[in-house]
Amino acid sequence: MEFSWLNTFITAAECENFRRTAEILYISQPTVTVHIQLLEKEIGSILFQRDGKRIKLTEEGKRYLAHAKELIKVYQRGLEDMKSLSQGYSSKLSIAISPLIADTILPAVIKRYLSKNPDVEINVKIIESNDMEKSVLNEEVDLGLSCLNSTNHDLSCRPLYQDKVVLVSAHDGRDFESGPPLDEEEVLNNNYLLTHNHPGYWDLLLKRIKSVYPSLRMMKVSQVHITKRFIREGLGVSFLPISTVRRELLEGSLLEVNCHSISLPDANTYAIMKYEHSRQNEFLDFISKFRF
Repeated sequence: MEFSWLNTFITAAECENFRRTAEILYISQPTVTVHIQLLEKEIGSILFQRDGKRIKLTEEGKRYLAHAKELIKVYQRGLEDMKSLSQGYSSKLSIAISPLIADTILPAVIKRYLSKNPDVEINVKIIESNDMEKSVLNEEVDLGLSCLNSTNHDLSCRPLYQDKVVLVSAHDGRDFESGPPLDEEEVLNNNYLLTHNHPGYWDLLLKRIKSVYPSLRMMKVSQVHITKRFIREGLGVSFLPISTVRRELLEGSLLEVNCHSISLPDANTYAIMKYEHSRQNEFLDFISKFRF
């Protein structure tokens, strides 16, 4: 069996047309037919029903499609691994990072790690914290950096760092030194509160906020980078981990509002692993040295 037959079969199954398959793969239509016939002979089953120019998977074809895709994945992983070896990498580390954590100084920390460990190839996937456990369990990644704790007994969960949560608003245009500090009550009563940009603390925080400001107007905005954009545009204010707004606070595009009537939670970051191998632990030890 040749992998070109599998690739032709998978493409044809998706297109349901041999002519279109030939165009996508840059081969002739007779070659497509030959590949399918050879594969059918190899596995001993008819893969397609032909209806004029259109084709449809048979029951056997539909069943074999999953196996064909898995074979191609294994083949491609092998090629990628050998390519990494030829480029000088002795090990690989696949990391899943939540969008919120990706908006901290973590990218700069990863850059420093790679400069000290040029033999390591790092692949990064951006995955929501709610989906992190599944990705680690299925071994799609070696390590997950999540905003949520894991209680799964098949996984190891390590607290990585704790983050102060602050109330931030857009710059009010006043001089930083002579202007009066922003008032919590005025800011919250005169703006939408942009919520649910962090998966960990909003349920508890909203109860505390509503007990003090029951008529507060709210707007759900799930992504932190969108939340910050909305704040800068004057669409609202929000409670965000300070690691995600440190640069904006230093630059002055966002301002921190002192909260005196609301007890603010902490935002936690966890490292989730299925296997505690030396490479994962070495990477975590390195990034733990930095203050986020």
